[in-house]
Amino acid sequence: MAEYKLEVTTGDMTNAGTFDHIHVTLFGTGGKSERTELDNFGVDFKTGMTGIYTVRTNLSLGKLLLVKVEKEPFSLLPEDEWYCSKIVVTTPEGDVILFPCYRWISRGELVELRGGRAMKNFEEDHPLSIDHREKELILKKSMYQWKIDDQRLPHASNFQNISELPAEICFSISKSMEILYTKRMTGAELMFKGLVGSTEQWKNIEDMKKIFWSKRTKMSEYITEHWKEDDFYGFQFLNAINPTVIKRCSELPPNFPVTEEMVKPFLEKGSSLQKEIEKGNIFLSDQKKMDGIPARAQKGEPLHVTAGLCLFYLNPENKLMPIAIQLHQQPSEQNPIFLPSDPETDWLLAKMFIKNADSMDHQAVHHLLNTHFLTEVYAVATLRSFPVIHPLHKLLLPHFRYTLHINTVGRKSLFGPDGALSISSLGYDGMRELMRRSLSEMTYSSLCLPENITARGLQSIPNFYYRDDGLKLWNIINSFVKAVVEYYYPSDSDVRKDTELQEWISEIFTHGLLGNKGSGFPASFHTVEEVIKFITMVIFTATAQHAAVNNGQFDYYAWLPNASLLLRKRPPTTKGKSSMKTILETLPNVGDTVSFVAMVWLLSDKYTDTVPLGTYPEEQFDEPAPKQMIKEFQAKLSYLSEEITTRNSKLKVPYIYLNPSQIENSITI
Repeated sequence: MAEYKLEVTTGDMTNAGTFDHIHVTLFGTGGKSERTELDNFGVDFKTGMTGIYTVRTNLSLGKLLLVKVEKEPFSLLPEDEWYCSKIVVTTPEGDVILFPCYRWISRGELVELRGGRAMKNFEEDHPLSIDHREKELILKKSMYQWKIDDQRLPHASNFQNISELPAEICFSISKSMEILYTKRMTGAELMFKGLVGSTEQWKNIEDMKKIFWSKRTKMSEYITEHWKEDDFYGFQFLNAINPTVIKRCSELPPNFPVTEEMVKPFLEKGSSLQKEIEKGNIFLSDQKKMDGIPARAQKGEPLHVTAGLCLFYLNPENKLMPIAIQLHQQPSEQNPIFLPSDPETDWLLAKMFIKNADSMDHQAVHHLLNTHFLTEVYAVATLRSFPVIHPLHKLLLPHFRYTLHINTVGRKSLFGPDGALSISSLGYDGMRELMRRSLSEMTYSSLCLPENITARGLQSIPNFYYRDDGLKLWNIINSFVKAVVEYYYPSDSDVRKDTELQEWISEIFTHGLLGNKGSGFPASFHTVEEVIKFITMVIFTATAQHAAVNNGQFDYYAWLPNASLLLRKRPPTTKGKSSMKTILETLPNVGDTVSFVAMVWLLSDKYTDTVPLGTYPEEQFDEPAPKQMIKEFQAKLSYLSEEITTRNSKLKVPYIYLNPSQIENSITI
């Protein structure tokens, strides 16, 4: 008689336990066990509980391959789903084998768990394992399908509503309740103040400070006081929530006729624009990709979106200062170049229109497209192409937690025709067109931070904390990925013969980049190095990059004059005709303002079931080596977190968004 000891762990989330009967059958290379009910004295399978059970067989089953789990009703009790975290089996030979589950199991459902060392498809050597692998992928491909809403945007998962999502990729009950609470709390406060739906114009700027009593941050309050200052305006292009657009300017664009005389008063005494360009002290934000996109109509009248150019100067105090703004691409008498020496409200309006376009570019492209929607592509490809026993499934899946849920919700509540972003200056159709243009121009290198920084010429600009923290994070993630990938892929030939890996990257290239060969995205892998780089980019995008463009939204958008997604009046065409009254008339009305502010509160709020970067509460790997790699990864992240915290303590305006302790392990909001 042979005995197998089973440690069965029930999840610790709300309602994870069950009163139903649980049966298991063990399968090995030498046969299978009898179907055995797991039943100890007392209540089994309570939330957070690990029960120990014995399965007896006449003979050893050989190498253990599968554990089949079945859930059957107990008496007349109503249905309850059971969340099984893992089953650890100790064999008669003394081997201890992990069978990860981490999913909800329904009544009458049969689940087969693979255990032991992560396996690539060409390493399978038993007909039972090969058959199970094939059937699992067939099932996953039927469950996770591609949906094409727009031929020129990344394809999405096929789920229309969150009710269709598999339970294990949905929000936890606690997260859903906290989001609902935040929505109700913000809504109640705004309703109480009579702000919701108000079409009134703000009577003065100071009134906008009173939108919320219950929500403020040190940064949002700082911005309220400093948003007009030029040095803080420049700082935001490096260290706010859209730090990926500014570039070093080696020569002025021909359609931006800034002259020496215009900007000489703002440069170092005795210098010139040409000298400063040669020194590398001139930078540019060029919004040309927005040119020609129709704005939406408001009350039957079209709004106006500028595709502007903003020139910056890195002055001797290492402050990045805006020194010239042209609000449209083609110069003309009705398109003057605005300067810091112009009347205060003219210059302020010019800066506001640049930030208006930048904010829409941030939300549609750098936030939604580049992080949310591309990460959804990576997630769906992973779920379709890799069985759970594949090492890259184990590595990648924790970085896609909740992503399909938040995107399924966000496509309606945030980015749908009636979503929060539909009241931006571009509106729903304009924002989609902006995304289409951006995807057609997207390159692989632009998503790889070291190459992105080099291409923009920003390797040495001072006080660029997004770059400093981001590159350190990129290197830490890369080091971790390199260790894991090289452990499972010791040679390039392992990469080439892994057909599941090749299908994975092919699906991403086809459904994410729409087969655009000019993007530089790989359509197949040939070397271990290529795999390491790509997976580094995927994890960096789903964690650090999303944090950089998401977590500071309330800080920088709560004070709407600083960066408004909607401006109501035409941009100025002549100088000397504006006033603070013009500014107030240009800003959104009260109702639209509070809609935007409530949106960014929700998007940057903190929730209790957050999993920080590098934290893997689900035990997926059974081998000691990757477990040790995870510990080393966590140690490096902890050290960087301390380093960033120390630096920030000395800064007037700290940069906190790439502190590993503030970064989630996946896109969840």
